[in-house]
Amino acid sequence: MGFVELLLLAVGLSMDAFSVSVCKGLGMRKVNWNVALALAVAFGGFQAGMPVIGWALGSQFLWLIEPVDHWIAFFLLAFIGGNMIREALSGEEEDDGGPVDHVDLPELLMLAIATSIDALTVGIAFASLSVNIWASVALIGVTTFAFSIAGVLIGNQFGMRYQHPAQIAGGIILILIGTKVLLEHLGILVL
Repeated sequence: MGFVELLLLAVGLSMDAFSVSVCKGLGMRKVNWNVALALAVAFGGFQAGMPVIGWALGSQFLWLIEPVDHWIAFFLLAFIGGNMIREALSGEEEDDGGPVDHVDLPELLMLAIATSIDALTVGIAFASLSVNIWASVALIGVTTFAFSIAGVLIGNQFGMRYQHPAQIAGGIILILIGTKVLLEHLGILVL
């Protein structure tokens, strides 16, 4: 998996954190940088940490999943992406704890875990792909950090207008990456 695919994966994974950040930004009369940074650090940290846990678990069972690793990566990414698109189109809202000018630690941890569960699954797929796990998770964490800050700013400025399109775009990106992995392993696509 190359840099461009990893960057697109990082963008796709960061869309849940972006959406919650938009919701938090909505409730701020002016941008509260303490809240924005707390969200960005928590979301980026958990988005980076969850794939490491998934990778560690997946690596233990690599011998078992290696013959079908491309199918696993495809189905996991397609499922996550499809779920993101379904949520955006159905109008389901993230449980973001409501828009306020502050965020307490239990709420922050709950939001960080809830928005990073997808990354745990991606980490399992990483175990079967040739990726540098540390560079990958660093890119995922930094990307999510940036999208979280941007989400607060956009939410504060423009409101909910960009939340659902961002989720749809993130879902499409994850599905396309999963399809590319599958097609490359089946020998249909050679890059």
